[in-house]
Amino acid sequence: MRATVGDQLVQHGRVVGQHDKVGEIVEVLGQEGNPPYRVRFEDGHEGLCSPGPDTEIRHKDSGRRFGLRR
Repeated sequence: MRATVGDQLVQHGRVVGQHDKVGEIVEVLGQEGNPPYRVRFEDGHEGLCSPGPDTEIRHKDSGRRFGLRR
């Protein structure tokens, strides 16, 4: 999973009724776009994320998406 600053990180809800959590990547801390990422979420909260299988990256410059969902 690779990302750049400005991409969106989407954490999909794991249970029925739980909404997706969407944030903007504000800093890439890994090498060559790899995790971890500093993410600012819609509610203003900032956190450090190492994405799991319930996460996808939405790239700002294109419609392509990379994630671990199958």
